[in-house]
Amino acid sequence: MTSTSAQKQSLTTARITGVWYLVLAISGMVGFLLLHPKIYISADPEKTLANLTMHVTLARIRLLLEFAIILSQALAAVWFYKLFKPVSDWGAWALGVWGMMNAAAILLSAISMGSAIEIAISSNLPKDDKIVSIQLLGQLIKHSWGAGGLFFGLWLLPMGYMVVLSKRMPVWLGRFLILGGIGYILSTFATYSGFVNPWLEYIVIPATIGEFWMIGYLLLFGIRPLVEQSEV
Repeated sequence: MTSTSAQKQSLTTARITGVWYLVLAISGMVGFLLLHPKIYISADPEKTLANLTMHVTLARIRLLLEFAIILSQALAAVWFYKLFKPVSDWGAWALGVWGMMNAAAILLSAISMGSAIEIAISSNLPKDDKIVSIQLLGQLIKHSWGAGGLFFGLWLLPMGYMVVLSKRMPVWLGRFLILGGIGYILSTFATYSGFVNPWLEYIVIPATIGEFWMIGYLLLFGIRPLVEQSEV
C-alpha cells in the first residue's frame, strides 16, 4: 500500500471514528443530562415510579438513548483501535478494551432501566413492592454510571498518550485527554470515599475540552500523515 492510499484509509478511519464519538456525545448529553433527571429521581423512588407510570414513552426514549450510548461507545472503541493500532499495539488494545468496559458498565444501567419500566407498568405488583424495586434499580443505574467513570477515565489515558506519542494530532489535545482521564479516575475515587466538594466537578473539565476537541479534529482534519510533525 502506498503512503498516499494509506493516508486516505487513515482519514476515512478517523472520520468514521469521529462520527461514532459524536453520536456518543449527543446521545449522552440528551439521554443522561437532559432526559434522565426528568424520569429518575435517585432520592425519591416514589416520584420515579410516578414518572415511569405517567411518562412511559419518555422513559422508553431515555432507554433507547442508553442503547445508543452503549452502541456508539463500543463502535468508537473499535474504530479508535483501528485508527491507533499503527501507533501502538498495546495502547490501541488498552483503548479498545477500556472503552468496551465502559460500554458494559452502561449496559447494566440499560438493563436496570428496562426492568424499572416493566415493573412500573405491571398490574400484578402492589405499589409498595414497586417502590422498593424502583429504589434498588435506581441505585443500580446511578452507580453503573458512577463506577463506569473509572473505565471512562482509563479509556481517555491511552487515547491521549497515543496522540502525544505519534504527534499525528495536536500535542495539547493529547495532554487534555490525559488530564481528563486522570480527573475522571480521581473524581470516582473521591466520590466513593465519601469526599464531598464542589471542586470535584472541575477536575473533569479537561476531559470535556479534550473530547469535543477530539471529535472536531477527527471530523474536520482526520489524522496527519506520519511524516507531518508540526502542531496545528
